[in-house]
Amino acid sequence: MTEKNNGVSPAPAGSEYIVVKAKENGVQVIGLTRGHDTRFHHTEKLDKGEVLIAQFTDHTSAMKIRGKAEIWSKHGQLESES
Repeated sequence: MTEKNNGVSPAPAGSEYIVVKAKENGVQVIGLTRGHDTRFHHTEKLDKGEVLIAQFTDHTSAMKIRGKAEIWSKHGQLESES
């Protein structure tokens, strides 16, 4: 039996996740591309109390977080400032 993935590429082995919890309305989480030219490729806007679980992939090499938020990763926890 084969598993369907609806056209979504599987995560690369060892991909990392981060968790972002908004501490105010309007927190932005911006995904940046991998490769020769780094570009924005995805943006999410979170309201106070919302949580986003994001994954680093073959296309996402970095994330930029604007606004006041708590961030958790395998490296620990930190808070961003407004």
